[in-house]
Amino acid sequence: MKTGKRLVQYALNFKGMIIAALLMLSVSVGAELMGPFIAKKLIDNHIIGIESPWHETTAGKEAVEYNGSYYKREAYFEPGEEKGEAARILQVNRDFIFVPSSVEFDGKRSFEDGQLTITNGDRSQSYPATELSTGQVMAFYQPEIPKIMVLIGAYFGLLVVASFFQYGQRYYLQNAANRIIQKMRNDVFQHISRLPIQYFDNLPAGKVVSRITNDTEAIRELYVAVLANFFTSIIYIIGVFIGLFILNPTLASWCLLLVPILVIWMRLYRKFASVYNHVIRSKVSEINGKLNESIHGMTIIQAFKREKETRDEFEALNKEHFTFQNKMLNLDSLTGHNLTWVLRNLVFVGFIWHFGGQSLGVGSVVSLGVLYAFVDYITRLFEPVNGIVNQLANLEQALVAGERVFKLMDEEGIPVSDEDMPRVKGHVEFDHVSFAYKEEEYVLKDIDFEAKPGQTVALVGHTGSGKSSILNLLFRFYDCQKGAIKIDGVDVKDIPQQTLRKHMAIVLQDPFLFTGTVASNIGMDDAKISRERMEQALKAVGGEKILKHLEKGLDEPVVEKGSTLSSGQRQLISFARALAFDPAILVLDEATSNIDTETEAMIQEAMDVLSKGRTTFIIAHRLSTIKNADLILVLDRGQVVERGNHEELMEHGGKYYQMYQLQKGQKNSMVV
Repeated sequence: MKTGKRLVQYALNFKGMIIAALLMLSVSVGAELMGPFIAKKLIDNHIIGIESPWHETTAGKEAVEYNGSYYKREAYFEPGEEKGEAARILQVNRDFIFVPSSVEFDGKRSFEDGQLTITNGDRSQSYPATELSTGQVMAFYQPEIPKIMVLIGAYFGLLVVASFFQYGQRYYLQNAANRIIQKMRNDVFQHISRLPIQYFDNLPAGKVVSRITNDTEAIRELYVAVLANFFTSIIYIIGVFIGLFILNPTLASWCLLLVPILVIWMRLYRKFASVYNHVIRSKVSEINGKLNESIHGMTIIQAFKREKETRDEFEALNKEHFTFQNKMLNLDSLTGHNLTWVLRNLVFVGFIWHFGGQSLGVGSVVSLGVLYAFVDYITRLFEPVNGIVNQLANLEQALVAGERVFKLMDEEGIPVSDEDMPRVKGHVEFDHVSFAYKEEEYVLKDIDFEAKPGQTVALVGHTGSGKSSILNLLFRFYDCQKGAIKIDGVDVKDIPQQTLRKHMAIVLQDPFLFTGTVASNIGMDDAKISRERMEQALKAVGGEKILKHLEKGLDEPVVEKGSTLSSGQRQLISFARALAFDPAILVLDEATSNIDTETEAMIQEAMDVLSKGRTTFIIAHRLSTIKNADLILVLDRGQVVERGNHEELMEHGGKYYQMYQLQKGQKNSMVV
């Protein structure tokens, strides 16, 4: 499905608020666009309405006294009301002239020696007339003032209504946009937690973070700025065209040419902008990835004096990002405002030509109010056009960002299962298992062994021999290509991952602690793990001794990765975490490799407590920690080359014997 359609689908989740915003927007635009019509009525009917025909009448409402007689505008006579002699008031230059008779036609006016002369082409007519004083002109305007005030009040009232509904539409539209992005970020984050572990093998964490934060923020701009601006502009343009068609259908038809011009322009703009924005978003992700890597590796960078090289690598990424940002800026600068102004000037040229030609025709003079309304509408027409053009860059950024986010969400995830199963006994069987991270590059070859319930199985071997891969398969972080792994006789592929992992726990070589407290890291915010259970688990693994100096005990704050705690403290917390969840199958992945000798005995006791009554798998470099294992598997290049307990393997005198003697010799030399 295309990115645009998927973004619309997200918006439809909150269609109620969006529809309410659009209705308010329509009312706001309608109220605002009534302004030119009010101004036209104000000018034609009242400000220059004084030039319309007058008639003698008696004293009364809307009648004006002049030279002992009363006059009233023809438009204000009631049906059937008697009209007297006709009269006109015409403006010549800056003066107003009273003509005590009707005027046959209008045209070029001149006043001299009490005579008003009107010329229109070959026709000319003179009338006796009198120049009005300022006070007399104001007297004739007096009936118009209440009506002018009503129209001005209506105009400001419409502005208030427009402002109120404008505020409403912005509030609802932005609220909807924030909710859309909130839902999208939740969906992306939840999907990430369902992605298989191999997805993250080749994707830096910084790039994932960039898609959840930067890209979704760009999409938020689509709903807040672009969507609002486009909807406002489209409704505004429709309203302006309705007004123009009411005023003059011919010119309005010519203005319709703007629509295909805008569509063609948007297509051309997107053709170039799409390429630039793809690169820009990609470079933002790479910059985030580089920052994330540099911050986590700052100790190594400084220890090995790699500051300059790291800075140069970052500058190269930053420079490429800057280059494409400049290309995008040039595209916007060359085509944005320039296009709008060119179109606006062309429309004004057509406007002047059209009305200029009309004014030369006999009897086709256009009123000042219509001229004002047209100029106002044309000026208003290009505000939304300019708004659409200016938002094209944000639109393209949002579409590119949406494409990146949806690409992540389209990655096949692991279905979340709430299925439960009785506690497993812990009978684990690897039945001729072969596994490759990459196709046909097998890191495990024909692994075949059995771990009975309650037994401890140790995996030893050189780095890269396949020890961790066996445990990855057991946890179903990956699935084997050949053979089968069975728990209590059931193939693990037939058990949902979440259901299987409820009966398993792992303690890593470098235990990961989350920001929070000691308690939240032991119980993992699981409601089933009580505080009493956490305390018992911590006590059982000997954590009370090593954590007793913490002021707040279980409530002691833990920063990211537990960097304020020692390796031993972090390891004991991870042991307590595993024990609190009471797994049937326990995995200890080199849990003592980073522990000092003084803490090792305590950790060993904790391991003994943990493994009691559970099927336990141990990866160990220190062979002294696995002497009591029921089964030791010696791995070499992905194959089991030796198996047995400690005594059997020592008697065999093979690889295990050599490794043990080597470590024993190193230990003795260190003691010496």
